[in-house]
Amino acid sequence: MKDLTPRKEDLDPIEIASRDEIAATQLERMKWSLKHAYENVPFYRKSFDDAGVHPDDLKTLSDLAKFPFTVKQDLRDNYPFGLFAVPREQISRIHASSGTTGQPTVVGYTKNDLKMWSGVVARCMRASGLRPGDVLHNAYGYGLFTGGLGVHGGAEAAGLTVVPVSGGMTQRQVRLIEDFRADGITVTPSYALSILDEYAKQGLDPRKSPLKVGIFGAEPWTNNMRREIEEAFDMHAVDIYGLSEVVGPGVANECVETKDGLHIWEDHFYPEIINPETGEVCEDGELGELVFTSLTKEGFPIIRYRTRDLTRLLPGTARSMRRMEKITGRSDDMIILRGVNVFPTQIEEQLMDVPALSPHFQIELVRPGRMDEMHIHVEMAEGQSREGAEAAVRALSGKIKSNVGVSAKVHVAEGGKVARSEGKAVRVVDNRPKE
Repeated sequence: MKDLTPRKEDLDPIEIASRDEIAATQLERMKWSLKHAYENVPFYRKSFDDAGVHPDDLKTLSDLAKFPFTVKQDLRDNYPFGLFAVPREQISRIHASSGTTGQPTVVGYTKNDLKMWSGVVARCMRASGLRPGDVLHNAYGYGLFTGGLGVHGGAEAAGLTVVPVSGGMTQRQVRLIEDFRADGITVTPSYALSILDEYAKQGLDPRKSPLKVGIFGAEPWTNNMRREIEEAFDMHAVDIYGLSEVVGPGVANECVETKDGLHIWEDHFYPEIINPETGEVCEDGELGELVFTSLTKEGFPIIRYRTRDLTRLLPGTARSMRRMEKITGRSDDMIILRGVNVFPTQIEEQLMDVPALSPHFQIELVRPGRMDEMHIHVEMAEGQSREGAEAAVRALSGKIKSNVGVSAKVHVAEGGKVARSEGKAVRVVDNRPKE
C-alpha cells in the first residue's frame, strides 16, 4: 500500500496545537454553547433550571459534569423543531432519521454550521490520505440520512472530485470505481464486503482496483475486518465516526499513518466517557459510554448527548487531539444471553478467525422454549467446498463458546443467502416472542 501520510504543513494548526491551547479554545467555546442553548432553546432552559445549574456555573471544563444529559427521546419529544436555537428561517438544511423505531429525530444547520461541518469532514478526508484532485466514490446514502451529503460537502471542501453514487446497484458501483478511477471510497464496511463480492462475480481482481483508501463508518467494525478489506483491495482502510445528533459524519477520524483510533476534532466537539449505569464521568482510558457537547453549532446545539456508543478516550498520537477507540458496541444494542453481555462485533471477531467462512453474517435471537438461543447465519468463503461446512461450524461455535462465553448454533447458508447490506448492516434479528 502507498504511503499516504499528509504533510504537517497541510494540517489545520489546531490539529497539532498544545493541549493547553486546545483546552483554552474548548472552554471559551463551551461557555458560549451553554449560554446559546440556555437562552434560545426552552428545553435546555428548563433542563438546566430543573438541575439547578446555569451557564455561568461553568468555570472549568470539568464543571460540565454538573449539567444534565440530553438523550434521543428528548429529540423525539421536541419534534420537529423544538430544539432549534435560531429561527427556522435561518436554518439552511434539515436532516432527519427514518423514524422506523419511533418518532423521527430532526436536526438543523445554519450556513455557518454547514461550513463548520464541511471543514471537519475535510480534515477527515486529509487524515485518511486523500489529496486535492483525488476522486472520491461516495457510496453513503443521500437524502435525509446525514452520511451522503455530509461527506459530499466536506470532500468538495477538501478539493476532491466527488462521485455521488449513494448506495445500491452494486454492479454499477464496481463499474464506476473502475471507469472513473476512484482513489478513495466512503461506504459502510458491510457494504464494502458486498462490493468485494461483486468484484469476484465480475471476474475482476480487487487488488488491481484504483482504490488507495476506504473510509468506513456508520456501524461498528473490527480490526480483523480492516485487515480483510486491506488485503482484498490492497488499500488502506480507516474509520470515520459521527452521528446526526452531534453533526453527522466527521466528528472523528483515524489517521492513515497510525490507524490507532479515531482522533476527535475537539475544537468543535467535546467528548466525555461516562459509566452508562451511574452517569458518572470516567477517567481517560476507562471503557464507558461516549457523550458529546457541541462547541460551535448555531442551529442545533447539543449538550452532553448520550450516544450509547461504548469506547474509551486515549491521548493523541498523530494529532494532539484525543483519540477514541473503535466502537465496541452500543449500550442499547447489547445482547444479554443467559447473563452474558454480547456485542455483534465480538461474533465478527471470531468469524474472521475461521478462513473457511465468508465475513457475511447475521445473528438471530429465538426462544423455542423457556430459554433464549443465539443462531449465527453464515456462508462458506469463495472457493470453499460444502464438505468443509461441518468443520467450519464446529470451529466457529467453539471460538464463540471459548472467547465470548456463550453457546451459539451456527447455520451455513448457500452463497448469497445471508442478508446483504446496501447501507447500514442489520446484524441482529430478534425473533423472540414479544412479552
